[in-house]
Amino acid sequence: MVKKPVREHADANMTTRVVVRDIMNSPVISAAPGDSVSGVAKKMKSEKIGSIVIMDKDKPVGLVTDFDIVVNGVARGDVSKFKAKDVMQDLHTIESEESITEAARLLRKHNIKRLGVVYKGRLVGIISASDVIAVTPDLIDVVSEKAAIIRGELGITRPARMVSGYCDECGEWSDSLQYEEEQFICEVCRGEAS
Repeated sequence: MVKKPVREHADANMTTRVVVRDIMNSPVISAAPGDSVSGVAKKMKSEKIGSIVIMDKDKPVGLVTDFDIVVNGVARGDVSKFKAKDVMQDLHTIESEESITEAARLLRKHNIKRLGVVYKGRLVGIISASDVIAVTPDLIDVVSEKAAIIRGELGITRPARMVSGYCDECGEWSDSLQYEEEQFICEVCRGEAS
């Protein structure tokens, strides 16, 4: 399991930030490293899911996806010869309080489609690229509104340089972004937080 620490959030009262726990899939469906690939595939079918976490004595050790079964199992020969440990991939994780923006960055960085979600050191869920994509239209609306404010299209009296949105520096939500050097920067990253 590859862990990444959660970043401290600057505004504890903020309610508009979408965090990983809000969209994760839970409970975690699992199998053992010695389970047959065929058995894992049947479990995925019965649970109507595209991946299963491989657990060894209550510790997550990997992930098997439908793609792994095809590429690392079926395409290599007789699938009955393979165990889950033979086809699994590393399980990358993210803390439950991280933003979905950070989840999207990790998915892209590692070129994967699923992340394990960790809370207090325990695996509590899975978040997939499709989960992130499902909430993306709302985020696009926020970015579009921010751009319209800057262009002065909405007739808002608020200074055009001060808008709400995600900071380009830290990725956190702020109602006080300023446009500086072709980036939207929050008050914390500008060093103006009280």
